[in-house]
Amino acid sequence: MSNKPQGFRSSIPMSDGRSIEIETGVMAKQAHGSVVVKYGDTMLLATVVSNKDAKENIDFLPLSVDYQEKFAAVGRIPGSFHRREARLTDYEILISRIVDRAIRPLFPNDYHSDTQVAITLMSSDKNFPPDCLVGLAASACLMVSNIPFQGPISEVRVAKINGQLIINPSISDLALASMELIVSGTEKDINMVEGECSEVSEEEMLEALKFAHEAIKIQCKAQWTLCESMGGRPATREYNHETNDEELRKQIFALTYDRVYQVAKSGASKEDRSANFKAIITEYLDGLSDEDKVTKTYLAKKYYHDVEKEAMRKMILDESIRLDGRKLDEVRPIWSEVNYLPAAHGSAVFTRGETQAVTSVTLGGKLDEQLLDAPMNYGYSRLMLHYNFPSFSTGEARPNRGPGRREIGHGNLALRGLRKALPGPDVNPYVIRIVSDILESNGSSSMATVCAGSLALMDAGIKINGGVSGVAMGLISDEATGKYSILTDILGDEDHLGDMDFKVVGTANGITACQMDIKINGLRWEMVAEALAQAKKGRANILNEMNKTLSVANTDYKPHTPRVERLLIDKDQIGAVIGPGGKVIQGIQKETGASISITEDDNKGIVEILSSDAESMAAALRIIKGIVAVPEIGEVYEGKVKSIVEFGAFIEILPGKDGLLHISEISWDRVAKMDGIFKEGDMVKVKLVEVDKKTGKLRLSRKALMPKPEQAEQKPQA
Repeated sequence: MSNKPQGFRSSIPMSDGRSIEIETGVMAKQAHGSVVVKYGDTMLLATVVSNKDAKENIDFLPLSVDYQEKFAAVGRIPGSFHRREARLTDYEILISRIVDRAIRPLFPNDYHSDTQVAITLMSSDKNFPPDCLVGLAASACLMVSNIPFQGPISEVRVAKINGQLIINPSISDLALASMELIVSGTEKDINMVEGECSEVSEEEMLEALKFAHEAIKIQCKAQWTLCESMGGRPATREYNHETNDEELRKQIFALTYDRVYQVAKSGASKEDRSANFKAIITEYLDGLSDEDKVTKTYLAKKYYHDVEKEAMRKMILDESIRLDGRKLDEVRPIWSEVNYLPAAHGSAVFTRGETQAVTSVTLGGKLDEQLLDAPMNYGYSRLMLHYNFPSFSTGEARPNRGPGRREIGHGNLALRGLRKALPGPDVNPYVIRIVSDILESNGSSSMATVCAGSLALMDAGIKINGGVSGVAMGLISDEATGKYSILTDILGDEDHLGDMDFKVVGTANGITACQMDIKINGLRWEMVAEALAQAKKGRANILNEMNKTLSVANTDYKPHTPRVERLLIDKDQIGAVIGPGGKVIQGIQKETGASISITEDDNKGIVEILSSDAESMAAALRIIKGIVAVPEIGEVYEGKVKSIVEFGAFIEILPGKDGLLHISEISWDRVAKMDGIFKEGDMVKVKLVEVDKKTGKLRLSRKALMPKPEQAEQKPQA
């Protein structure tokens, strides 16, 4: 008799006839909430644990979201040295960030317990991307817990394939998509978007978002059904993570609001504005008694932050004035420059206001491809973008510990926006690495990376489909009055104190990538439509400024850029180029100094040669072409004497292809013996006169290239 718990279940019918199954009460029951989400062979385990108490004097939610894929889920052993899962891959971090951004705004503002949501891929269909179910799993495990969460939410992937919008398509279908978005939302609103497109219009994107939201509503309803099967959603735990002083709050507002409003309205620089804001609260704290400083400093700073937020928002909504004095739809001043780093293959500086990116492009060959070793993201990548955000860019001092989740996320967004503008391998034979170093930051350094990256690619001679620009849009809204303002090219403070961060990337022809995070409930579709339209105008403005620096790709690569040549050879010739144990290809590389790689595609061999030296490239090409060339009867070759025997000499007419020059074919005059005729290494012109059909042996002739004696006698005297 089985003692397995019965558990509780809910299902979501899908268009392919299968269902997404959600189950709780069976697995990981010591977690505060746990669910298993199944779809075909795909199985996700999601758990959440949240401490009972919160640490003192914190005013944020210490939330961590970790998505991990087990190699066993796809029947593979990890390729790492230890043969086990290690730190999260960049791909897993990106999925973790997507879920974090979707659920974080739905926790109460006064809930500050350490909370961890862990989603694990336990089993997977190799043709189905499980990331579109991760948000559903995370929300469901929160819904069956007693943790305060104002959900449910869900996430779906929406793709446009052959003109049709499809929810959660297969991996093979995604390869045909002109638009691919992950969309998250509640039953009422969307609150997170991330994806890439092939230069689509704003109208197409809005249509896709609405289509995705209809599917999200169904998945949210299924989570309520799951709770009902349990007898109702568990009662929310009691907590008290904040101690407030209403009298102090009122005092701070009364004493500082007007002064803060004036600083916000001054249009000062980031540095001056920050100093002026700080001076106001410092003056207040200096006026407190020593005892009050101990008991009131934390709350005073917290309430003062609320004053800053309220003053900035009211100024924008009531007067349409921004912190730096710009109009709502105005982009900050821009300057840019290309070829800034003379030794790089391509480079650019892009500065917009107080945000600056220096970006380099390095071009390489097949051997420089990035190896991707993750359960659902396995293979090689020919495009890399690495985004670096050093502390000096914001005037801070902190140790450099390598890229964090923010850097990985920002770099990925810029990569997706640029990737859709790159030409195919028939036009661009290179592996590309883009590195963006942020030297100054005050709002949307990821969009500066896009702009600098576009210019650097064109400077490197990569024929991209026109310039690519990006802009970050913001939102300030008042739920009570319904009043709102859309902001173009937001500052760091406008992002921090605002309600939306909507980044849109694209060319003159359409959108190539987007990322949206919403911090409020009640986002209306007209707000999204207005933000997209205003972003289009902002992108065009930025692209116009970029075009003044460089509008089309350079006609040639830099002199120090390695050249790439590609040869297509027959599949059965690959072995001849590689040689036994790689002996032949290694020998060519050693002899010429070129880097050579060979891959197979569509029953053809693709030979890629990379070299910075023209002579090296020509030598490698000549050798490889010789190896794969088929000797033709009647052709004349200049070959090298490889060995001499009594009855003739063996001549290498092509690499690896020797023929016999018989003693009788050396000259029309009789040659009695080989002594003194040739020595090994001599170059001799010969004609291929016969190929043995059975053995493939080559018969060469030298005398066939000489006039016959009687013909020589008949020539007129000079």
